[in-house]
Amino acid sequence: MNLFPMKLCKLIPAVLICFCISTEAQQQKYKLYREPHRPQLHFSQKANWMNDPNGMVFFNNTYHLFYQYYPDSMVWGPMHWGHATSKNLVHWDHEPVALYPDSLGYIFSGSVVADVNNSSGFGKAGKTALVAIFTHHDPKGDASGRIDYQNQSIAYSLDEGRTWTKYEGNPVLKNPGIRDFRDPKVSWYEPQQKWIMTLATQDRISFYSSKDLKQWTKESEFGKDNGAHGGVWECPDLFPLDDNGRDVWVLLVSINPGGPNEGSATQYFIGDFDGTKFSSNQTTTKWLDYGPDDYAGVTWSNTGKRKIFLGWMGNWLYATKVPTYPWRSAMTIPRELSLRKIGTEYYVASKPIENYNLFAEPPFIAESFSTTKFNLTDKVKKLKGPARLSMASDQIKTFSIVLSNSKGEKVVIGYDQQANQYYIDRSEAGIHDFYNGFTKKSVAPRIAQGNDTYLTLFIDNASVELFADNGLTVMTGIFFPNDDFTNIQIEAPETLKIKSLKFNRLQDIW
Repeated sequence: MNLFPMKLCKLIPAVLICFCISTEAQQQKYKLYREPHRPQLHFSQKANWMNDPNGMVFFNNTYHLFYQYYPDSMVWGPMHWGHATSKNLVHWDHEPVALYPDSLGYIFSGSVVADVNNSSGFGKAGKTALVAIFTHHDPKGDASGRIDYQNQSIAYSLDEGRTWTKYEGNPVLKNPGIRDFRDPKVSWYEPQQKWIMTLATQDRISFYSSKDLKQWTKESEFGKDNGAHGGVWECPDLFPLDDNGRDVWVLLVSINPGGPNEGSATQYFIGDFDGTKFSSNQTTTKWLDYGPDDYAGVTWSNTGKRKIFLGWMGNWLYATKVPTYPWRSAMTIPRELSLRKIGTEYYVASKPIENYNLFAEPPFIAESFSTTKFNLTDKVKKLKGPARLSMASDQIKTFSIVLSNSKGEKVVIGYDQQANQYYIDRSEAGIHDFYNGFTKKSVAPRIAQGNDTYLTLFIDNASVELFADNGLTVMTGIFFPNDDFTNIQIEAPETLKIKSLKFNRLQDIW
């Protein structure tokens, strides 16, 4: 008769221990992801240094994000590949470090492909191999003054990215004598049944091909006399976008320095690719994001025709100095890319993925009103935390959206009709003494034509992302206020007719 009560007594301490551990873990997680300036809408590592997104692949209904990571310091150091996974591109789970430095060097940027046809021979027992293609950076060779210290290597995983085996024949592509020889982005070219490697080679892009991911043949080069050349070319990506059933090829190239608002940025080229050569008639430089803080972004592989982009939300001018602790930097929100045609020219439009709609609180909506000063703070009870603001108008007039706090700090996002430019002004946004040029106003051209405008802002604790005119003009900017921005006001020097205004609080992702 006493057996049950005795069992219950034995169980109670165990239950209490589990409860305490769970509560302590939850408290630790709360503290860890509630530091000043910690993003609540964007992916950031738990601690220490992070930069370029790497190896992004979609496999078995899971999005994998690898990234440049130094687990021992808050500044750049010997590069590893960090790893995180997601089912929806909004909420992320941290995974163990995927790739560590070895005798061949640091693990620099690269890509991951799902080798579904087992062209590499790494697949076993019916398991598809994920193959990582990355740059081995030899720090000793670099320090000694050699120029061939970067080579391309591979590793494979048979357990969906949890563990990796480096290929014993590394490197698979040796440096021909080029100082900057890195960042391989590999994709499958179906018409010719071969892999294409898009590689950054100093001031241009080189294309290589392979049947098995192990033996590579150089095909062609592009870019020596194309686009912006204010800095080294890095982190390329090549993919087609659909134009009414026809493939139009897009080549992304990050450049540092030389961006439109100084420092790091990503340009793109529209053209054709025939499996051997990329060609483009583009005569002007086009930027995927005109803001100061979107760099080294690439797209997920194995997503079919859908192309989803993610960038590093940083700028090498000040990335190692920003006032955050115990982590440095974050990623942009994922963006879906598409083609838009203005006159006879193609542009790449970027729009936030729609998954955020699933985690949005009921919106405040206002329609068909005119104003010179509209205080959203008076209309919405809670403005603190991540949010989305959308505004549509059938007028092209000067206006600004002001985010501010009780300390008088503010960041201003808006449109200047006379200059025909969008802008982000963080000159009074808070902490800025870590870099002299941080307060400079960033600008971007209005690309769209017509007499109406539509924009969406994604607002986080220390960043804003502007998607204007359905993603034709995009800007990303970070800032560091001494207190959270809890006020939002729309201002205009002349009466502005607003067709619709929508504001959503978004759920924290952590």
